[in-house]
Amino acid sequence: MRAIVMREFGGPDVLRLEDVPEPEPRAGHTPVDVTLAGVNFADMHVRDDSYLAPVQLPYIPGNEVVGTVDGGRRVVGLTRGGGYAERALLHRRVTWDVPDAITDEQAVALALQGNSAWHLLFTTLRITKGESVVVPAAAGGVGSLAVQLAAHAGARVIALAGSEEKRKLAMELGAHAAVDSTAQDLTERIVDAAGGPVQAALEMTGGATFARTLAAVAPRGRLAVYGFAGGELANVSTRELMERSLTLSGFWLPQLYADRTALPESMRALFEAVADGWLTPLTGATYALGEAARAHHDLAARTPTGKLALDVAR
Repeated sequence: MRAIVMREFGGPDVLRLEDVPEPEPRAGHTPVDVTLAGVNFADMHVRDDSYLAPVQLPYIPGNEVVGTVDGGRRVVGLTRGGGYAERALLHRRVTWDVPDAITDEQAVALALQGNSAWHLLFTTLRITKGESVVVPAAAGGVGSLAVQLAAHAGARVIALAGSEEKRKLAMELGAHAAVDSTAQDLTERIVDAAGGPVQAALEMTGGATFARTLAAVAPRGRLAVYGFAGGELANVSTRELMERSLTLSGFWLPQLYADRTALPESMRALFEAVADGWLTPLTGATYALGEAARAHHDLAARTPTGKLALDVAR
């Protein structure tokens, strides 16, 4: 089968299209003929060896796929690598049938990014109606879904984005206000847009952006960290956390893979929200399988909006 293989860590050029053997059967797993493979920031961390879980080379990246099993039944699921390929293995616990009302492009946006947005907001931050919440990268995969989910729950969403076009999109998705994420006075802009310090915030950039976002959180507020896309980890003052009674949480979706109810429940809710019409996954660019390096380059540049995917048939 064709697959994208990493034989070394590094830049996008380490992603090479090769012919490799099909994955060997494993207990509890179902082989799937992949239609679309999602592209995520986590894949870039795998590629440059900064991912939370180490990988062993050679390695096929890709943590979510949509495809068919049993001669045509559509499924979407999560993997621990192996997704950038014509055939992959999905554990039964993190595989879901795709309803007829959901397209492949929508489904691939929900498995990793949709579930992440859902559990960041409702499991980790536990946002409630009337609270203000900061959502970074508001035109991206997780961010665009989080804006809609939080707004539908009655929260006042302060969206962060680096361009006027992306901020406009965030407003169209339901944000109360949209702020330039690159501004040096980001803290002041968030507080001004929210009408005061915010009760909750998501953070995935790291470095100075982390510090500026945390500074905008009200005493007894909460911040959930789910990445460091800027490449710089943040240092946290425990004194500041204690003085302001702040709750700081980390989030990594694979920690929920073994939970028998968390992901099935959120996946069902996400499917229903899309079918009902109030949640719209933003489908971004789709690349041929052999264009994985280009997809990584574009994602790093943050030029596209919405969900990026690889079409393995191309």
